[in-house]
Amino acid sequence: MGTSTRTLNKSFIQRIDWRLIFIVLLLFATSCLIINSAMSSGQYGTNFLLKQVLYYAMGFILAIILIFISPKTIRKYVWIVYILGNLSLVGLLVSPESSFTPIINGAKSWYRLGPISVQPSEFMKIILILVLANVVYQHNRFTYNKSITRDFNLLFKIFLTSLVPMGLILFQNDLGTTLVLIAIILGVIIVSGVTWRILAPVFIALFAFGSSVILLMIYKPSIIEKVSGVQTYQFGRINSWLDPYTYSSGDGYHLTESLKAIGSGQIFGKGLNNGEVYIPENHTDFIFSIIGEEFGFIGTIAVLIIFLMLFFHLIKLATTTSHPFNAIFIIGYLTFVLFHVVQNIGMTIQLLPITGIPLPFISYGGSSLWSLMAGIGIILSIYYHEKDKFAVVKEDK
Repeated sequence: MGTSTRTLNKSFIQRIDWRLIFIVLLLFATSCLIINSAMSSGQYGTNFLLKQVLYYAMGFILAIILIFISPKTIRKYVWIVYILGNLSLVGLLVSPESSFTPIINGAKSWYRLGPISVQPSEFMKIILILVLANVVYQHNRFTYNKSITRDFNLLFKIFLTSLVPMGLILFQNDLGTTLVLIAIILGVIIVSGVTWRILAPVFIALFAFGSSVILLMIYKPSIIEKVSGVQTYQFGRINSWLDPYTYSSGDGYHLTESLKAIGSGQIFGKGLNNGEVYIPENHTDFIFSIIGEEFGFIGTIAVLIIFLMLFFHLIKLATTTSHPFNAIFIIGYLTFVLFHVVQNIGMTIQLLPITGIPLPFISYGGSSLWSLMAGIGIILSIYYHEKDKFAVVKEDK
């Protein structure tokens, strides 16, 4: 009996992806360190560090639960979860403003129950990755003769599946999350098996369209105003991104302060809790500015190295997993996190417009962190249930 128990324990330990857990713990430690420093600015009356630790604890519990739910079971119920996720978004749109569905920062995007606020759109990111991975897997599973027509059918299925959550989130006036969903869709499409004879012109057309819209916003905003009905003053974020110092007292304030903070950190930074530049709500979207100011170029590179460790590990898992659904989910999750990192850091150093997207695993927040940890839990489940560490096991399909 004792030998059997030891064998079982050894098997369980071997099935856990300890490298992934180690990387997440590094991000957790970084988050706590920087949020604690953000609180020293004197603008807060709430202990956000304690709340972040609690959020992480709840996230780890969620991840542990998901480890024991096999990917096969997840695939079985993915459409039910998708429907429930969309219904939660509909509920926000149709319900009147109340303490349960409050309007925060001009948007009704949260359900609040006492001290806990949940943002369904954050969980929709993971749900969309799951359902798109299932759509691609089921399509390719029954495709015996690939053709242009079947590839177009797959693209149609992907866009149709994505249309509902994207539309509901756009109605919440949440452009940042919508951009994340678009990034996820593109990431899934790239690994879906659709021929590049289709993807290349589509991506070129999207790039040309996006570039044209941005150029029109800059040089001919009146055209955008006539076509879309968007008012010129609503281009504030674009204008403040391109010329933040002209708009430093308004839309460009956060960006100018962020540039000042990161630039003043130079190579080695000013030291922990020695930040001097005031940035409102710097524990959320502009937390990278604290890293740059207090730890300098060396500190920012260290954070980027941790993220690179995560990305390379996810790529390794995606290329060694034995099941296409698992591989597509991991790539979708990688795209999700990568877009967050690039957009968040890019907006703090003026490479990209400000969109209110947090730095994953590091910025303060409950729903965003729980969504990320749910994805980690699913990846841990993939690792756990694929025996012999992704060797050559063929799962029952």
